[in-house]
Amino acid sequence: SPQVQPFLPQWLAHPKRVQKRIKDNLCPITDVPGIHPRLLKKLQMNGIESFFPVQAEVIPAILQSASNGYLLGRGGYRPKDICVSAPTGSGKTLAFVIPIVQVLQDRVVCHVRALVVLPTKELAQQVSKVFNIYTDGTGLKVVLITGQKSFAKEQEMLVQKKVTGYCSLADIVVATPGRLTDHIRQTPGFSLTQLRFLIVDEADRMIDDMHQNCLNQIVKAAFQVEDDSGSNMLFQRTKPGPITAASSCFPQIPLQKLLFSATLTQDPEKLQQLELFQPRLFTSVYSEKKTLGDGTETEQDTNNKYTLPEGLTQCYVPCDLNSKPLLLLYFMLTMKFTRVLCFTNSREASHRLFLLVQAFGGVTAAEFSSRLPPNERRRTIKEFEQGKIQLLISTDATARGIDVKGVKYVINYDAPQFIRTYIHRVGRTARAGKVGLAFSLVLRIQERRFLRMLRDAGVRDIKKHPVKGNTLKPLVQQYEGALCKLEKTVK
Repeated sequence: SPQVQPFLPQWLAHPKRVQKRIKDNLCPITDVPGIHPRLLKKLQMNGIESFFPVQAEVIPAILQSASNGYLLGRGGYRPKDICVSAPTGSGKTLAFVIPIVQVLQDRVVCHVRALVVLPTKELAQQVSKVFNIYTDGTGLKVVLITGQKSFAKEQEMLVQKKVTGYCSLADIVVATPGRLTDHIRQTPGFSLTQLRFLIVDEADRMIDDMHQNCLNQIVKAAFQVEDDSGSNMLFQRTKPGPITAASSCFPQIPLQKLLFSATLTQDPEKLQQLELFQPRLFTSVYSEKKTLGDGTETEQDTNNKYTLPEGLTQCYVPCDLNSKPLLLLYFMLTMKFTRVLCFTNSREASHRLFLLVQAFGGVTAAEFSSRLPPNERRRTIKEFEQGKIQLLISTDATARGIDVKGVKYVINYDAPQFIRTYIHRVGRTARAGKVGLAFSLVLRIQERRFLRMLRDAGVRDIKKHPVKGNTLKPLVQQYEGALCKLEKTVK
């Protein structure tokens, strides 16, 4: 029987294309319409003179969707939800920080009007830092809730109890899912009924990781009826639906969802769960037309689902299990790689590899995993960025989305099992238009599956980079010594 083609909704099938060549398509910040002069000045103070293509497209789109202020416009106008799929390092954070700060900066009463949900503490910290830079001087309050402070302390940061009831101390909340859900359930006076923007960053991971429940809870809380004294009855929200005379007689605050990711799922069923409203998709994930010598154009394969940074070179090294550690040492000591971010598939593997490299000597290495407390992780990243650490060994969970400056090489010590993992790992280098190299150590039994996975995702330009056995020989004796040392340590 003929295969059933998955039906893509119009917005997924015909997205707004964003140029993916970052460097050739920078747009001076003064050319993007509608940005407040105060924010332009802030951007310049932070050394930002031009926007990346994604930012130049998405910022005006969000600003325009809020041009009626927070309330629904005439005739129940409701802004469209926005999805952005763009490579790692293409500046997604500023694309939502700038317009949100601008829309909220004239607010009179403090309420939670923007909520940003991120999968990890590091990412949440990074984003709240950017918000703090741009809200500085506006009176807008940004609160970070990731469970790094005690629950009671976070409650104090979010709400204040007054004689007249609770009042919010936050306009913008940046949070990780677990902690956020706890506050929605347990913090009296923490209200999302005035929420105007819900931003989900690393959206595909948020949909996958059981956080779907968290997103449902947010939406439920946003449409909850306030029970205190009914003073807010004027701004009662109705669940979005057909416009009736009754539903359009109250001014309402629309809830707009903004989804960002390097690997936004194309799976309509998953997106269905998010109940998006007339969404617009901005993507730089597409094929560019190639002109042939005779002037005719050929459409390149259009199922390039993922874009990788322009300046990235990808290689893979076929190897066997025993030679993997030797290959890593060869890259570090013989080839003198520095600023290397190395990925394994588990915390245990990271830890073992770290101990082995340490026992071997000659390489300044550190591990970066959820075993470490956040302050140690921050210190490790800082030392890596300063060049004091040559090799950072990490797991996927910890490094996802994190912006480590100056990664020259990514080494996949364990070949990733999923294409998304691959895209996110290699996207830690060649960020913001710079160049970088990615090496994957692939066991011979994995080679076919690995290459097929890349080919299916439209990743064509990976080169085979064999390393001959005899180039590893000089390392063997010292390596065996290190293994003995390691066994003693482990015992």
